[in-house]
Amino acid sequence: MLVAVTGGTGFLGTHTVSALHAAGHRTRLLAGDVTDRGAVDELLRGADAVLHAAAVYSFDRRDRAKMVRTNEAGTRTVLDAARAAGLPVTHVSTIAALFPAAELEAETPVGTPKEPYAASKAAAERVARAHQADGAPVTIVYPPALIGPDDPRLGDQTTRLRNALRGLMPIWPSGGFPLGDVRDTAALLATLVDRPGGRHFGPNHHLSTADYLTALREVTGRALPAARLPARGMLPLGRLVDTLQLAWPWHLPAEYGAIYTCACDAHVLAPTEQARPVTETFADTVRWLYEHGHLSARMAGRIADRAHV
Repeated sequence: MLVAVTGGTGFLGTHTVSALHAAGHRTRLLAGDVTDRGAVDELLRGADAVLHAAAVYSFDRRDRAKMVRTNEAGTRTVLDAARAAGLPVTHVSTIAALFPAAELEAETPVGTPKEPYAASKAAAERVARAHQADGAPVTIVYPPALIGPDDPRLGDQTTRLRNALRGLMPIWPSGGFPLGDVRDTAALLATLVDRPGGRHFGPNHHLSTADYLTALREVTGRALPAARLPARGMLPLGRLVDTLQLAWPWHLPAEYGAIYTCACDAHVLAPTEQARPVTETFADTVRWLYEHGHLSARMAGRIADRAHV
């Protein structure tokens, strides 16, 4: 089967393209603008199914305009084109599209988050659900926060783990979030492209921020001292940092979106495929970061020691 893919060069996209090929499918990737209807129509010509994974994932307020354009307008363009072509489409949403709900299931209403990334994905979710309500063959998948090796752009979650190991995150909010391995969600997407319809959550574990740090300490053998403060009490700080970020040229790690996610403390109640152990995901991620020069041996801890054995 020929699968037309948007977002095929991103973190989840590259892993999913590999999973599709492993399953025996062929892929064609969008080389243009996801909001360009002509480019999307060309992508879909002769395809058997569509995987829409293109999105801007960022808690940096400076990316707001790009998120609205790509995440909302891009989804409308791709899904409209797929429907006109009579093709089944798998839309990659996110659990954040359902925030601030704390218990997530397939029938959880679309959220009304004020955080820019989550809000843009909630808008895209409304587009996808409208197509489903009209009977179009649209599948919606909700990945958790994703981490794992081979992140081509060092996205938000990979950067957060790296920053923790670099000593840049001495304070964490309380609460937690569903976390999954990018390879597990990619494998799920590869099984769904020819099974149109329904809503599915990516394999995940709910981790409190305390659990997150415990797992990272176990993998690296490092102390990683950190204080935890009430997430809701940290939200004003996150808003202040967001405002400062508009004028500050370098990225500030205390992001409102990350604090807001922890404050929501969402749990996936819907059944999912089994997720691999968090410590395995962390170990593979740290090893990849170290081997590609993104972490020093000291930062990688025992992962670097094992690499030299």
